Amino acid sequence: MSPDERLMERLRHHCLAKPGTTVEMPFDERTVVFKVGGKMFCLLDAFEFSGCGMKYDPGLIPELRASFEGVTTGPYLNAKHWNSVHPEPFGDVPWSMFLELIDHSYALVWKGLTRKVKMAIEETQTR
Repeated sequence: MSPDERLMERLRHHCLAKPGTTVEMPFDERTVVFKVGGKMFCLLDAFEFSGCGMKYDPGLIPELRASFEGVTTGPYLNAKHWNSVHPEPFGDVPWSMFLELIDHSYALVWKGLTRKVKMAIEETQTR
């Protein structure tokens, strides 16, 4: 397994450990999308991993982009709500911060889910 594949596997494991997370390829055979409650919180290129698209609180985005060169607008993503985040060694975002940003994206999407969807997810987690 290459170093890039190991990073992708760590990322996949981190995302799928979150309650209610599913992994899909709704756009094409390259783009892996992690969702909770049917809503995207992280997406990446399965063949050329260098980072992920993640959703953020719009008030946090300018600070992140000013702090890290590896946090940029992403192709095909709404720049008001989404960033492309490139962890080390592809960018300057430390891996621990990269995982925290995934957690933020997941939490933001979770917060926007309906109570009914959250309850259904929580119910499946207790079984």
